[in-house]
Amino acid sequence: MKKVTLITALLTAVTAMAIIACNSSSASSNKETDPAFAYTTGQVNHGKYLITIMGCGDCHTPLTMGAHGPEPDTSRLLSGHPAGMPLPSVDTNALKNWILFNHTATAIAGPWGVSFSANLTPDPTGIGSWTLARFKKALKEGKYKGLDNNRTLLPPMPWPNYRNIADEDITDMFAYLKSTKPVKNLVPSPIPPTAFNK
Repeated sequence: MKKVTLITALLTAVTAMAIIACNSSSASSNKETDPAFAYTTGQVNHGKYLITIMGCGDCHTPLTMGAHGPEPDTSRLLSGHPAGMPLPSVDTNALKNWILFNHTATAIAGPWGVSFSANLTPDPTGIGSWTLARFKKALKEGKYKGLDNNRTLLPPMPWPNYRNIADEDITDMFAYLKSTKPVKNLVPSPIPPTAFNK
């Protein structure tokens, strides 16, 4: 009888330690630190498909000159306008009839001033701290950084085209973006037209 009681006590202690270990490890799991942890491979793959066919990389991945002309700089995939890159002077008279892109296709000048494509990678300088709700607000409502009281996203970001995008598609796009390589790149703030060439 003493043997059975001792074995039962040992099993109870081992079970309790296992439960404590599981609870403490799940509390510090990637689910809290990495929102993409819970996404499936299917969601990530579908998100990559959507990001690709929607042409997000056309503005959010800097171009570099290759052997056959401009090509996406895959080392800076979806990282936005390169921080610190100098801009050429802008002929403000031309902006009455033209919208101008810089040579990397990440800085765009128009009557609104100069806007820069955002960093969409999961780095803290990009969307690293964003939630799915913020991403959805930015994409469907055009709110800068996905926050209610912020300005509207500037051209050429075509956010009005995405107002009716399915929530499942937004989730999958976010899953893919959160799975990409983080690129540290703090994109500059927009330049108002009054600050051109100063």
